[in-house]
Amino acid sequence: MPQEYVEVPITGKVLRVEVEVGSKVEEGAVLCIIESMKMENPILATVGGQVQEISVTPGQQVKSGQVLAVIEY
Repeated sequence: MPQEYVEVPITGKVLRVEVEVGSKVEEGAVLCIIESMKMENPILATVGGQVQEISVTPGQQVKSGQVLAVIEY
């Protein structure tokens, strides 16, 4: 099945991860919240499907372009 790699769009700190491996998500569902420049930014699923991998944890510093999650659709 095809996979979508969701990348971090902004540099910041992961506050919360809202999904688990195996979760079914719809396009636009919140995957995690990243704090950047004192603002909370929701990172959304780009496709609907099943979460196969989550590559970040709360408290982790992330950079733009880093893979956040893999969704199989």
